[in-house]
Order: sequence, then structure tokens, then C-alpha cells
Amino acid sequence: MKYDKIFLIGNPIAGGGALKKLKKAELILKTKGIPFETLLTKKKGDGELFATRIRENEKDRILVIAAGGDGTYNEIANGLVYSTIPLAILPMGTTSVLAKELKIPKDIKKAIELAINGPVTRIHLGKIKNKEKERFFLLMAGIGFDGLAVYNVDLKKKKHLRKLAYLWSGIKTLITYKPLKLKIHNGVSLKAYTVVISKASCYGGDFKIAPDITLQSPFFSVFVSKTKSRIRLAQQILGVIFGKHLGMKETEYFRTESLRILGDSHVQIDGDYFGKTPVQIRIVKNALSLVCPE
Repeated sequence: MKYDKIFLIGNPIAGGGALKKLKKAELILKTKGIPFETLLTKKKGDGELFATRIRENEKDRILVIAAGGDGTYNEIANGLVYSTIPLAILPMGTTSVLAKELKIPKDIKKAIELAINGPVTRIHLGKIKNKEKERFFLLMAGIGFDGLAVYNVDLKKKKHLRKLAYLWSGIKTLITYKPLKLKIHNGVSLKAYTVVISKASCYGGDFKIAPDITLQSPFFSVFVSKTKSRIRLAQQILGVIFGKHLGMKETEYFRTESLRILGDSHVQIDGDYFGKTPVQIRIVKNALSLVCPE
């Protein structure tokens, strides 16, 4: 038997009938003959707290299954970072970009089979720091328009509208957007208004903002928008949706292992609000064990 115990950490209000799916996941796990324990989050930070406590038993053969959306995955990853305990994904949230990145089956039974029997890969994470705090991220950091759109998301609407809450916030933000200048320091200085630092190819779902990167890539792919124009920014957003954003006017695209961004703009990581610039961002290599399909 590969694992001695499984911890199922779930967000029961993640959306898409999460609590019902969690109950189904428990029934499936009971048939596997492996002891398991379900831990349900009640508030922000619980996922990280649970994962940190689980690390106390790191000598045991433990698997953590994260059931929720990208915010839940991020919390649990921050709790397991640097440990050898594998993290597996059970998608059931507002957005599960990581699940799309890994091509995790939507079928719960298949996803659990993969979690228990799938290969474990050591992946690199991003780490972001500002004056108040620091966090690890799995997928991306968005600064400028991207961060402001997440900042403006109505959390009450998010519970009911799920992905549409982000879309609606993006539209409202674009209509009134007044871009603030950012300075990127990466060996050379670069001026910009919106920056997306990717640690994975997928963005917002099925869109590929960084088609040349995977979770195993030891670098970031950085997409930079240099325009102050809302119309031009809207064109760039459409470019991302249709896969035509690379090489568009007033954009830049490069790879790096670290960068510093100055300014006074909003920041999001993995779809959750982080705070404001200035920030320092760097790659942390081999930071997390993740169950990945072959």
C-alpha cells in the first residue's frame, strides 16, 4: 500500500455543489481500505493551518488531497511547502485552473484514483513578498489590472455566481480603469502598467497566457502590458482569450527566475487578493511534491 493515511482537506462552500461532492469522495475513499480523515475549512487560512499540522506526522506515508478551487490549493501548498508529503488535487471550486493545468479528471472517482496511484513530481513554486507578508504561489501573480479586478470581486456574488463574479468584476474594472505606472527591475528596468508572472501555462481557465511553461519549468514567463489605453488593454485581453497576445503592440514577454516590481498597484496570486506593490518575486526550486498525471 502506497499510503498509510489520507487527509482530505475540503472547502464545503467552494461552489458547484462542493459539499455533495465531498460526501461522494468520502464514500469512494472508504472503498480503498486506507484510513482517511476529512478536514473542512470554515474560514480563510484553515487550509494552510490543517496542512501545517499534518506535517507533524511527516515520517508517516501520508497523502493530502485538496478539494476545492485554486485558493484552497494555494493555502494547502503554503502549509506543505518544503515537506515531502504529496499534494493531490480534487477539483470542485469557482475556478480550478491548477486542475486544468494538470488535466485532472472532473469525474471524482477517476480523480481519486489518480490521487492515490498517480506519480509524484517535485515542482517549483513562486514566492512573492511585500512590506507586510510573503506567500508561495502555484500558478501566477497578476499586478495592475489583473490585481484590481480580483480586488473588486464581490465575495457574496462569488459564492453564487462563481466564475461569472470574476468576469463581471473584470468588465466593471475595465470600464473605470485608471492604470498606474509600474517599474520592473530584472537586470534592466522596464516600465509597464499590467504584469502577469506565470508559473503555469493556463490562466483563468482554458486560456494559455504562457504557452511555453509548465509547473516543472524552473523560471517564470512574464507577460507585460505597456499601454495606458483601456481600448488597447481590452484588445490585449481578447488576444489572451484567442491566443494572439504574444507579439501584440505595447506588450513584452520574457523569462526570468526573479524580479522586483515597484509602484502602488493591486496584486493577486492564484486568483486571490494579495496586497499592493512594491513586491519581490522569485522561483523556489523543488518546493512541493505534487501528484501529476504522466
